[in-house]
Amino acid sequence: MPKVEMYTKMFCPYCARAKALLGEKGIDFKEIDITMGGPDRKEMLERAPNHTTVPSIFIDGRHIGGSDDLAALNASGDLDRLLAA
Repeated sequence: MPKVEMYTKMFCPYCARAKALLGEKGIDFKEIDITMGGPDRKEMLERAPNHTTVPSIFIDGRHIGGSDDLAALNASGDLDRLLAA
């Protein structure tokens, strides 16, 4: 099972949407809350410097993007292939 990590903020509807999609697929993921900023936010920006919004999703260290990107991967069937790797 690939390692899935998601940087999130409280009350973020896009984060909730991404978490729900992964939950529907039964995928465990590490949630990193950056609501208060700090070193975790800095880490997110270092890992994906062109992506400053949440959620910021990584699968096996590869930056997938945000909620819309995750939904597009799911719609195309590519998400299942990534998660099956």
